[in-house]
Amino acid sequence: MPYDNFSRFYDFLTDNVEYEKRADYFCRLLSLCGIRDGILLDLACGTGSISVEMAKRGFEVIGVDSSIGMLNAARQKSYESGEQILLLNQSMDDIDLYGTVDCAVCVLDSINHLSDAEQVKRTFEKVSLFMNPGGAFAFDVNTLYKHKNILADNAFVYDIDELYCVWQNNFNEDDGSVDISLDFFEEEDGVYYRSCESFTEKAYDLTDIEKWLEESGFEVIGIFDDMTMEKVHPETERAVFLAKKK
Repeated sequence: MPYDNFSRFYDFLTDNVEYEKRADYFCRLLSLCGIRDGILLDLACGTGSISVEMAKRGFEVIGVDSSIGMLNAARQKSYESGEQILLLNQSMDDIDLYGTVDCAVCVLDSINHLSDAEQVKRTFEKVSLFMNPGGAFAFDVNTLYKHKNILADNAFVYDIDELYCVWQNNFNEDDGSVDISLDFFEEEDGVYYRSCESFTEKAYDLTDIEKWLEESGFEVIGIFDDMTMEKVHPETERAVFLAKKK
């Protein structure tokens, strides 16, 4: 299954992400729309780090992800934290909830993993369908600048405890996407075992994203430079959208 190998190592590779600070930041964004509690949808929740943090801050969290491996890790993390989180195995563009939500977040570039504009638009339409009027939707995306200048055709190496990972990128100039391949090497009893994962991230024009949100019934409140309340600029690597359901 896609991302299932990735799910085993995801927390190692995102160990530098300060989830508590990021959750505080997204809470601040939601509060700009008057949302401080209620039912929260964590779209593409991954291993559940943000789900747990938002639950700790008083939200009733529904975590959705297409990867069984990611959800298994999220279930374990939820159990260990003592937070009750409803986890659903669904893709972002085909969510089917039991009722409506008050807000939604999608953190750490998951929108970039949608393969084309139609998938992005369907995702926004689905979030809008299941969101109460006045609800808030906050998410981030990697920008074309980051794809072209930071990820680019670069390779990265992670040497963490018993895990060795080689991350290789291939930037596609024609559509702004980056093909990513990951090779994991695990040590067990002096022997290294290799596993692989590959996927593509697509950078979408920020004005297109704004238009698709408005077409889906949202009002865009702001587009911010990551972890700030400042507007995006030409060298923004990660843009954060805040939209309010009309």
